[in-house]
Amino acid sequence: MTDEAKPDKPAEPEKKPLIDYPTVYAFKVMGKLEHGFSEYIRQKFSRLMGSEVSKDSISENVSKQGHYVSITVSVYLLSEEQRQTIYADIHIDKRIVYYL
Repeated sequence: MTDEAKPDKPAEPEKKPLIDYPTVYAFKVMGKLEHGFSEYIRQKFSRLMGSEVSKDSISENVSKQGHYVSITVSVYLLSEEQRQTIYADIHIDKRIVYYL
């Protein structure tokens, strides 16, 4: 084997973040249609954001069979770290069956 110098790798272009912060971001969470689920989600996001999330920032859609509800929560995020922290919290929540 020779000790030839390996050609330098071409410089990788700087990766642009997929999301430009700060931004309004919409989280979608789904759970069983039960009394208080929408308010539970609103309070959860208020706690995670550290400020009140208004009812105007939330929309919900009930499934055709009426067993599940999809809730979209729009919040103002300052960083990717904040977004990841919220996803980590909703990931472990037993009342949330699916999220986007």
